[in-house]
Amino acid sequence: MSSNPRWLRSCRLLAFGCTVLSGCTVGPNYRGAPVVASQSLQAPGFKRAPQQAVSSSPAAAKWWRELEDPQLTRLIETALAGSPDIHAAEARLREARAGLRLQQRSALPQASTSASYLHVHLPSTSLGLGSVSLYNAGFDATWEADLFGGTRRAIEAASAQAAAVDAQLADTHVQLSAEVAQAYVDLRDEQQRVALVRESVEIEQQMLTLTQERRAQGVASDIDVERIRTQVESTRSQLIPLEAQITESLDQLAGLSGKEPGALDAELAATAPLPQLPQVIPVGDPAALLRQRPDIRAAEWQLVSQNAQIGERVADWFPKLTLLGDLGVSAASPAQLSSSNNLMWLGAPLLQWDVLDFGRTKARVDQARAGLDEARAKYETTVLGALRDANVALSRYGHQRENVTSLRNVEASATRTAVLTQQRYRAGASSALDWLDAERTRFAAQQNRIAADAELLRDFVALQKSLGMGWQRP
Repeated sequence: MSSNPRWLRSCRLLAFGCTVLSGCTVGPNYRGAPVVASQSLQAPGFKRAPQQAVSSSPAAAKWWRELEDPQLTRLIETALAGSPDIHAAEARLREARAGLRLQQRSALPQASTSASYLHVHLPSTSLGLGSVSLYNAGFDATWEADLFGGTRRAIEAASAQAAAVDAQLADTHVQLSAEVAQAYVDLRDEQQRVALVRESVEIEQQMLTLTQERRAQGVASDIDVERIRTQVESTRSQLIPLEAQITESLDQLAGLSGKEPGALDAELAATAPLPQLPQVIPVGDPAALLRQRPDIRAAEWQLVSQNAQIGERVADWFPKLTLLGDLGVSAASPAQLSSSNNLMWLGAPLLQWDVLDFGRTKARVDQARAGLDEARAKYETTVLGALRDANVALSRYGHQRENVTSLRNVEASATRTAVLTQQRYRAGASSALDWLDAERTRFAAQQNRIAADAELLRDFVALQKSLGMGWQRP
């Protein structure tokens, strides 16, 4: 050891000291998210789960396949692949991960090389000086020792931020799949309404023709004919706004899929039934909701990031040690660059300590602590909102399912009444007004049933969205 140069021993002692000190990390360690709605999270299931719900945990991805509608499946998966919103979220994730890599590289030494050539022409003197050339090549390196963990906290914050953006991408999947499904249900609902209106117009037109024939025979009056003609035109007028809504729904689906307006007209213009709901729906429990909803996971990762930023700012209170090194060679000609006599080197530790910053560091620490408090409050809000969304969606779905059953019974009764009244009218036992009223009742009952079926599907989609369904790992 005594034979080693003194500078080498000093460098070894300095490196050993940096290694020991670098194990220190200031700032609070993350100890988990705050407990929110503890009683609800300990419950075995949701309070307002309908009878058709089961407590088994649902799969997070591709809930739309349970509806067994190939066109809906194709639309959602096309949107998830081609939507500009998804592309933007993926770009934000790449940006966050690049920021993490940049922060990680900042903990490593920085080195650079340089080479220069200098030619100076001096006036001739008695010393014989004229033109002088100088060749120089060098290598320098710097490394800031992370004595108090400021760099490690910055890496921790960047890593949590990248995880939060990843969860936000998953939440974009959830939102987009629900929006596509809602727009698709709207389209099929509007197409079913158009088909019903056209069927009713055809029935009422037959009624008008028959009444006109009876008027010619002197059995019906002019007022009967005009009343039915008015009803035919009134029913037909409902086609115009419905067809406009169909065009709007088609363009909305095209936009959600990342396509221009009209791109899906040929594929979806034909009338098709509403998707069929599954018999049972897995909903899990409130604790599982916290694990699977991406917005909750994103809120907690933001909490982790803000917590780490406190340590990053606290480290500014302590000294910073930077190790400097420079190795170079200078000579009057390129051939002399390889000579050891022209070699020069420099190694030095640089200790910096901002002992008088007039409270700037404290202000930055207070700012980071306030950011943590804000992130904690946002996490609590997100959890409470998620639990409310899930319970409301479950309640709406259960009550709407009962409503659909009731309206289907009403429709069946109104249809039977309309058929019997038509038979009585043809037999001369009922008036045109009786038949017209029965057809109006049937038409309204069918409209209400179609609207209820569509609303039940929307409630199903809203339920999947509230549970955080619809995201998957690439």
